[in-house]
Amino acid sequence: MLMEQVREWQVVDLLKTTEEFFSSKGVDEARIGAEMLLSQVLGLKRIELYLNYQRPVYPDELERFRGLCRQRLEGRPVQYIAGEQFFYGLQFHVDERVLIPRPETELLVEHALGFLENTQSARVMDIGTGSGCIAVTMALRNASLVLDALDCSVEALAVARGNALAHKVQDRVRFHEADIFRDSFTAPFSAGTYSLIVSNPPYIPDAEWELLQREVREYEPRLALTTPTGMECYRAIAGHAGELLKPEGVLCFEVHAEGAAAVGAIMDSSGFSAITVTKDYSGLDRIVSGRLQA
Repeated sequence: MLMEQVREWQVVDLLKTTEEFFSSKGVDEARIGAEMLLSQVLGLKRIELYLNYQRPVYPDELERFRGLCRQRLEGRPVQYIAGEQFFYGLQFHVDERVLIPRPETELLVEHALGFLENTQSARVMDIGTGSGCIAVTMALRNASLVLDALDCSVEALAVARGNALAHKVQDRVRFHEADIFRDSFTAPFSAGTYSLIVSNPPYIPDAEWELLQREVREYEPRLALTTPTGMECYRAIAGHAGELLKPEGVLCFEVHAEGAAAVGAIMDSSGFSAITVTKDYSGLDRIVSGRLQA
């Protein structure tokens, strides 16, 4: 009796086959997903897969890879499976405790850093820090900054602290549990000391929740995504910012593509001027910023 022959896989063949399989099942970003999952199993960077494209994938590795692929087919985001997401060229740990950083938020960081490029030293507040990607990236890109990174989720703050430690900026990024909807929100912080407040708050209206992708609804933390109308966080933050910012300090928000006008009006009524709207790379309104009137 002949024994069944087991196929021997190489990296290049396994990537190609997995990409085709994912595509046939309607999985988004099939190639990137295959690369990230195989990188996780083999302990290689994605670029290293192609430097080792003829490397054999051994049976135990193949079994672990198949297990990760099954999770992806069930809708779990590949970033949570791999435990990582790249943001502004930097690697961040992510899991279901935090949102997956999006490319659009890189524009928020770029815009915020632009306000501080001629500043010798400055204090910055990041409200709704999540994974810490905004605060950590800003600290790495400008060594003169000291940042207070806030979130109402203790679990999110644990992830953010780990990312700050991994990037060795824990001495300049301080993390705080804080709820912007409490009157005592500003009490732990010194009034009039911040040059910039930056925030990517929850901005999806509850009514749009069911319209989101399945993998967002089922895996990403709703607390970090929605509010009843999508505007509540902007009103709260703009209301507190006047006390926290220096005169002519900057408030910089990421917004829902259809919410820029409403956020601009909130800022105007909260004492901000020189309000500007910046579009993202898809031509959608994405960043709203303004200066506190002296």
